[in-house]
Amino acid sequence: MKRYQDVLITGAAGSVGRLLRHSLKGRYSNLRLSDVQPLEDVAPDEDVEIADLSNLEAVHHLMRDVDAVVHMGGISVEDTWDALLPANIVGTYNVYEAARRAGVKRVGFASSNHVVGFYRRTQVIGPEKAIRPDTRYGITKAFGEALARFYADKHGLESVCLRIGQFRPSPTNSRMLSLWLSPEDLVRLVQSSLDANNIHFEVVYGVSANQRGWYDDPGAAKIGYVPQQNAEDHLSAVQAQSDVEDEVGRLFQGGPFCSIEFDGSIDDIR
Repeated sequence: MKRYQDVLITGAAGSVGRLLRHSLKGRYSNLRLSDVQPLEDVAPDEDVEIADLSNLEAVHHLMRDVDAVVHMGGISVEDTWDALLPANIVGTYNVYEAARRAGVKRVGFASSNHVVGFYRRTQVIGPEKAIRPDTRYGITKAFGEALARFYADKHGLESVCLRIGQFRPSPTNSRMLSLWLSPEDLVRLVQSSLDANNIHFEVVYGVSANQRGWYDDPGAAKIGYVPQQNAEDHLSAVQAQSDVEDEVGRLFQGGPFCSIEFDGSIDDIR
């Protein structure tokens, strides 16, 4: 039996949110769908609320009668600090604080591979490795993971941080051979983060069962996430694509995010 039944999905108008909106419908007793943007094609039986996550009271209102949250809201690419601050820093704080106030039991937080983007592609890393964010965006996700740990330890709010790789219908470049997350596996990942028992705080790499993966992922076993797709099955299509990477991006797991505004020394990054 699924432990949590009344689930809030933030960022429900985005590509990931839209997939979850349709794939999780009927699996849980109630899905509340929220975004700062209106959702398209809302069905009469869908529980939809528009809310700005930077407004704490608006977020607290979203939490009524909710026992779990899938937090996908915010900006998912590099941007200015002025844009990222309200969306990814304030918004994520508000989600956790409002969840605590409302007695929500679990949050699944959409983190990112860009929390550890400055590890080299020759390295296999696990969740115990120090964070090495590659962008301001990556910093906001590292903040979210720290916040999740704090609320788990301080307030007993269960958290699963999902370090999502590259979510696409299929891999389209060589980096995705290691980082691809298929739509089907994304749904499995989120379901596992909601349904797993005996969770306090976990970091799970959100990738498919890719043969060239860069991650040691004990958290996946802890929540029962068993990915089924493998990017290697798309190898010939990937090899047929033009795949041009600059000197910085091709060395590091964060790829082009590492290249943005880079003016350091490659040799200093071990």
